[in-house]
Amino acid sequence: MSSLFIELYLDEDVDVLVAALLRARGFVATTAQELGQLQKSDKEQLAYAVSQHKTFLTHNRF
Repeated sequence: MSSLFIELYLDEDVDVLVAALLRARGFVATTAQELGQLQKSDKEQLAYAVSQHKTFLTHNRF
């Protein structure tokens, strides 16, 4: 399978199952949990994603 043009970075508000499902569809998806980025603000998470050239995915719950 050819690689897609984006890589996803999922913060801790997105269930890790979503990353597994995305990977099963051919996406490159990494999580904050996998990379030791838990408990960071959305601003910090976005800055990290940008520094890694990844698309930031979050799902904040109120």
